[in-house]
Amino acid sequence: MNITLKQAEAAIAAAKTKAKEIKTLMNIAVVDSGTNLVAFAHMDEAWLGSIDISQKKARTARYFNMPTGEIGKLSQPGGSLYNIEHSNGGLITFPGGVPIKNAAGVIIGAIGVSGDSVENDHAVAQAGADAVK
Repeated sequence: MNITLKQAEAAIAAAKTKAKEIKTLMNIAVVDSGTNLVAFAHMDEAWLGSIDISQKKARTARYFNMPTGEIGKLSQPGGSLYNIEHSNGGLITFPGGVPIKNAAGVIIGAIGVSGDSVENDHAVAQAGADAVK
């Protein structure tokens, strides 16, 4: 199952609303279950360097079906996934990428957000993921 464009747009709208609420600017990427980009938003004046990061966060979350922050915990020196960020053409292993599930709990894609602190990136990504039912 894949996320639809309508669902991806709902995720982006919710993420943008959260970003505005916390007064930050974000790049927001939504990928389908095969990690193909479905929708993207670059908020005016958001960091250009975060465009690539947001997309990699979304893909990383889908590749491993977990939030990127959790992968980061496992990829620290001595961790079971140490150096994983060098695989798959480069992964992002800090918060801001979240799998998206449908109403049945099936992962249908992922959202990646970048442009502020990792805590704010994660909060905005989670708001986007929570908007999809």
